[in-house]
Amino acid sequence: MKKGDHVSYKGMNRHAPAGFVMFTAFVGAFIHFCQGANDFGDFVYAFLEALVWPGFLVYHVLQMLGA
Repeated sequence: MKKGDHVSYKGMNRHAPAGFVMFTAFVGAFIHFCQGANDFGDFVYAFLEALVWPGFLVYHVLQMLGA
């Protein structure tokens, strides 16, 4: 490969905006869950909550819809 050659991946550019939105939602959820944290363990728990809250949201929405 010569200097200046760029390697592009076909699917990367199409999903970049969705990834940014998901990352922003994760950061917002982490900040929300950290508001009541008092020690390091609470921050770790807030991080884990921020990772899994979309799954719980989808589960409860589907449960309300009767799926």
